[in-house]
Amino acid sequence: MPNRALIEKWPWLLASIAAAMAFCALRLTAIPELWLLALPGLATGCLALYAWLQKAGRDGNHLTAMMAVAAVRDVLFQIDLAVSALLFFAYHMLAMALYLRHVRAQTTATQKAAALAMLLLTPVLIWLLPADRALAPPVGLYGLALGGMASCAWMSAFPRYRVGVGAVLILASDLIVVAGIGPLMGQQVPDALAWPLYYVGQLLVAVGVMQTLRRGRTS
Repeated sequence: MPNRALIEKWPWLLASIAAAMAFCALRLTAIPELWLLALPGLATGCLALYAWLQKAGRDGNHLTAMMAVAAVRDVLFQIDLAVSALLFFAYHMLAMALYLRHVRAQTTATQKAAALAMLLLTPVLIWLLPADRALAPPVGLYGLALGGMASCAWMSAFPRYRVGVGAVLILASDLIVVAGIGPLMGQQVPDALAWPLYYVGQLLVAVGVMQTLRRGRTS
């Protein structure tokens, strides 16, 4: 890999990982979480910069936009859940558009079944979770976008064990978040698991997509 690529790539990835780890560690202290709002946005924001600096054409810019939307959403997550949900809905739409431009040419029956299950079961599961049933319809609609994003990633030409798995981790994180207003309400599981799963998912997506684009393995 050229030296310039190394200089551009790794510092932003390392800064992203450092911000994510700092958020995980500091939120366990007595520091109010509202004081830590910048850290999750910084973690995903560095992934946006990482993607932008690769100069990988239209798809690279598309990934940059995805990560930038996610970064704003991550800052607002502790301030306004409704706005953050709308932003992440937009992220899922952007992600689906990218993945659908790069559909895998050949897939097995089990791979198709897994994608279909994510598409159909995610909105049903997420609809069942809220304790306040007035939230079920909008949450179920959001779940349709969430499942569609993961399904499209799984069927895309991008590496399944990076981008596909990353999308599934994001899906799992959101299911845990919604379970926090349902069966896991008042428990520490959502806070402990949701962010690490989400961040690792975004990291896998960013690295998997960019490595593939840089190597020219998709059209």
